[in-house]
Amino acid sequence: MSTSRREFIASVSAAVAVGMTQGGFHSAASAAEDKKLGVALVGLGSLSNHQLAPALQKTQHCRLSAIVTGTPEKERTWADRYQIDQRHVYNYDSFDKIAGDDSIDIVYIVLPNSMHAEYTIRAARAGKHVICEKPMANTSEECRQMIAACQEASRLLAIGYRCQFEPRHMRCMEFAREKSMGAIKMIEAGFGFKIGDPNQWRLKKSLAGGGALMDVGIYALQACRYLTGEEPLSIVAQETKTDAQKFAEVDESLTWTMRFPSGVLAYCSTSYNFNGLNRFRAFADNGWFGMDPAYSYNDNRLESSQGSTDLPQQDQFATEMDQFAKCIQDNRPSRVSGEEGLKDLIAIEAIYRSVQSQSLVELGSQKSA
Repeated sequence: MSTSRREFIASVSAAVAVGMTQGGFHSAASAAEDKKLGVALVGLGSLSNHQLAPALQKTQHCRLSAIVTGTPEKERTWADRYQIDQRHVYNYDSFDKIAGDDSIDIVYIVLPNSMHAEYTIRAARAGKHVICEKPMANTSEECRQMIAACQEASRLLAIGYRCQFEPRHMRCMEFAREKSMGAIKMIEAGFGFKIGDPNQWRLKKSLAGGGALMDVGIYALQACRYLTGEEPLSIVAQETKTDAQKFAEVDESLTWTMRFPSGVLAYCSTSYNFNGLNRFRAFADNGWFGMDPAYSYNDNRLESSQGSTDLPQQDQFATEMDQFAKCIQDNRPSRVSGEEGLKDLIAIEAIYRSVQSQSLVELGSQKSA
């Protein structure tokens, strides 16, 4: 018998011995898959269908293990597509039974904003870690309830701020922290699009909490906060509404300015009435840097007064979920924690108060938690 043949037989025998010791034979690929944390997607709308589920086919530290939906047709389609056993398929009435499902480590809440608090709290009480899509909730009080529930259950909570895991955004944060172009003096940021169906949930205040600001304006707000590393001291905002019927319950277009402790001024805008607003730019002592487009799922572009920067494209959602899985494995909080989501809601509520009062709103004395 040749040496290579003997080595091959020996390696197979060793693998079988290991498999027998562990109660069964698993390939290396299967073993690696077993170590991944299981994710249950709650709500199987467009984001789950087109972004999250495909991202979970690329993740290194987590996998799609369960689904929660109120649509029976989606149950069958998703179970077949992603080979999910019926034992791991839930609806909103059976949701709390996830407590007994050991295949689920993380629950990803992808529901209308008004449902974020309820299902985050129920998931935490079921013993699961939670990622909740942005905005975290409709009110800062709901955010505090979500944080408290996860703390009481000793579960981690993260908010779906995917941009904080995108290489170009991360490079801009480095520019800001390292002051490679000097200290930031002013930031301009905006995100908007022309919304379609007038009957969708995003235009109903009871479900969405607000309009363009809650949905996409939050990206511009986030950019200003993570570039400065500070919370705004004061905010002045104004609203423009051209279609009173379509936007009867929520904001159509908003602009606002923020003043930060370091002296940075930020001018932000958002709209549900036109396309093309998708950028931020930070102006510093000795140059500028920014992104345009900035908040898309892919093909974002980073430029600066020093020239353009070419960085690899990556799936923001896959990176976001992998980072959260690592936080769970390492027993450390996420950098996009519930406290981060709360800070955004505090600023958003101040923006709405400024619109209503038509005056400057001071936030310096307010605490985020």
